[in-house]
Amino acid sequence: MPATHTYPGVYIEEVPSGVRTITGVSTSNTAFIDYFPRGSIDGAVRITSWADFEREFGGLDNRSEASYAIQQFYLNGGQVAFVVRVAAGATAATLTLTLSTSTPIGTITLEAANPGIWGQNVQVVALKVLKPDGTVDTSQFNLAVREVRTSDGAVLSTEIFRGLDLTSSSPNYAWTVVNAGSALVKVTNTGLGGFPDLADPNATGDGPSSTSSTGFVALANGSDGTAAQLDGTMKLDATDFVPTTAGVKSPLEALDRIAPEIFNILCIPAAANLATDITTTGLAPMQTVVSAAETYCETKRAFLIVDIPPKLVTNETQMQTFMAALGKSNNAAVYFPRIQIPDLLQNSRPRDVGASGTMAGIYARTDSTRGVWKTPAGTDAVLRNASLTLKLTDLENGGLNPIGVNVLRNFPVFGNVAWGGRTLNGADQLASEWKYIAVKRTALYIEESLFEALQWVVFEPNDEPLWAQIRMNVGAFMHDLFRQGAFQGNAPNKAYFVKCDSETTTQNDIDKGVVNIWVGVAPLKPAEFVVIKLQQIAGQIET
Repeated sequence: MPATHTYPGVYIEEVPSGVRTITGVSTSNTAFIDYFPRGSIDGAVRITSWADFEREFGGLDNRSEASYAIQQFYLNGGQVAFVVRVAAGATAATLTLTLSTSTPIGTITLEAANPGIWGQNVQVVALKVLKPDGTVDTSQFNLAVREVRTSDGAVLSTEIFRGLDLTSSSPNYAWTVVNAGSALVKVTNTGLGGFPDLADPNATGDGPSSTSSTGFVALANGSDGTAAQLDGTMKLDATDFVPTTAGVKSPLEALDRIAPEIFNILCIPAAANLATDITTTGLAPMQTVVSAAETYCETKRAFLIVDIPPKLVTNETQMQTFMAALGKSNNAAVYFPRIQIPDLLQNSRPRDVGASGTMAGIYARTDSTRGVWKTPAGTDAVLRNASLTLKLTDLENGGLNPIGVNVLRNFPVFGNVAWGGRTLNGADQLASEWKYIAVKRTALYIEESLFEALQWVVFEPNDEPLWAQIRMNVGAFMHDLFRQGAFQGNAPNKAYFVKCDSETTTQNDIDKGVVNIWVGVAPLKPAEFVVIKLQQIAGQIET
């Protein structure tokens, strides 16, 4: 509101410019969903390095395809990942301690921070608290918690909580202090509304009973779930990813709760292991997961990288059969063949893995160096720390590229590179406008950026002043992309347009509370086929 003019003089008023800078969203935050031996099961965990993943989820595990995919993601240029753990029926290790000095204090039940056998490597000891006069405090105790390595018992981490008690109103209440500060254990409720005031009246002795000379007692009865096999594999089922039981949430839904952050790429490497053969029936479990992931990515403006089944799709003919059975999606891509990487758990012997984690890293690397509008393929899209299970010829490549398969190739000097940039809807016969990965991902980037940046428009007066602000702010964002080389054309009017006026938003739209914004772009498309025409010049007759 303008100031009230009560006296003669000069009045200064600051007038809003209407400029609301639109900042582009991320393009390569990658979500991974799979079994992991440890880690939170309550949602998606954001990690920014391989060290983060080792700390939170335990690092490489031969039962977890995604653990190798995440390693490849970071080796190939990835930066931010969201990890969702599929628990597959795992249970947490537990331990109940009877706390006593010369007088019983009570009991405390501890549980590993999250489910899995890993919790059996957690050890605890309750220690007496001495008063300043050297006598024992009969109402408090100290708790030491540590995790040891299975192979040699080396201590990996230690936590100490001092002056705990079992009085719920106390600031040192064990339930509150330990659950807020421990990464290894949590205190659980006994079901009595709190801890009992006294321990078993028959309990005697100082500190917990244990055969360990150090007094530490290990948690017990942890489980990796019914899907963990005796041979060290993990046999997940399609229902672990797409539950059919009412009320059971899908792991995909964990990604709903990462807001205000977003993910742009999704990898579910274990889905490929669900296929039993490449018939319609054999592919059905994998297709169930892939279809759900494709649908989810479409709603979240994200992109899915699909892995191919191991040992089932190993040549050109099988890949053609696989593609015929696989659904078509604008928001997904597939790469052939599978790759081999050194398995650090097996003395660096080669391990056959899907290419999704590697390619997600290449997407991130390309985005940061060239932009999301650059196809993540070509001689600079080198596969780091990976070799190919099959080396294809030009003719074999020529049979797969037209049906939308992105081939991984080996070339002298350049090494192993990604040599394709099509979506699952990229077959020549489909003639889709979303044939190319770069075109689709650029569109997703623009859509998400405008979706996030135009929230302020909601409930604004729907008339020309608002439309002018929208045109100005969206136009500035699009012009910045044009200057970065994101579109075709040598002039802005040939590269993009932004329209928001009485033509896009009619009076009927206004009456319904709708404002329509039209944004058009001329996207860059990759030069897939470089044609060089050479002509011999005939000798000229001198005159």
